[in-house]
Amino acid sequence: MECRAYCTATSYQIKPLYERLKEIHKPTLYRDVIHMTVSYEAMYGDIFYFPYGVMVAWGLPQQLCQRYLEKVREFEHQPLDDIETDEFTFIVGDSQKIVEDEIILPNDDTLHRLAISHGLAQSVKLGTFENAIRKTFDHTKYIPEDLAKYGSISLSRREIRRKMGELFIERNSINLHVDVLDTPEFFWDYPELEPLYAMTASYLDIETRVEVLNQRLDVVHELFEMLGNELNHQHSSRLEWTIICLIVIEVFLSLLRDVFKVF
Repeated sequence: MECRAYCTATSYQIKPLYERLKEIHKPTLYRDVIHMTVSYEAMYGDIFYFPYGVMVAWGLPQQLCQRYLEKVREFEHQPLDDIETDEFTFIVGDSQKIVEDEIILPNDDTLHRLAISHGLAQSVKLGTFENAIRKTFDHTKYIPEDLAKYGSISLSRREIRRKMGELFIERNSINLHVDVLDTPEFFWDYPELEPLYAMTASYLDIETRVEVLNQRLDVVHELFEMLGNELNHQHSSRLEWTIICLIVIEVFLSLLRDVFKVF
């Protein structure tokens, strides 16, 4: 059987989505996560919608997953241009572990799937942050390269301001949502299921990836500060040249008045 995780937006409007799904399904709300059981061809699967823009589907074919992704479109906030996805297989066995992208569940219990889904959802959400930072680096790597090569940044004051605005928006967008990578509050109600989540987070290396993400955010912050310093330097240089020009004009006028007696 297959398990898929999709991150399609910055967030979902969970309460309106829940009310809409109640019209055609029998969803259950676990804190801010919606669960519903889906039947198809005499079989059953599970779908979980997470408030930070992620859907996790268990035991459903890809075409059916796409149909349920469409159902959430109107409840998306800031849809992503590139959907982040992750795919696994799963079976029910006599233990609980993940080996080579195969999830082995101890039973068919919905809450066990939800516990693991929290880890899968965080992983694809983290993937969107990683992609955003990677794109930021690709679009700005020429700035420190120019500084190292020429000793200055080949951007006008307007271009520097725009680049600083882009960096600020990108950094804040991630900082405002990075808390979704903390241990979910769901496990306050079901602490006995936290080992399943911890197993998933460990397999997907979430803790290390978050540390790397924070380091990259620090680099973005340093680049932001560097651009700010360059903007201040350009402003200071402009003031210096203005003062020099005024002094030259004053000397020229003094020569005309005192030496050449022009006026």
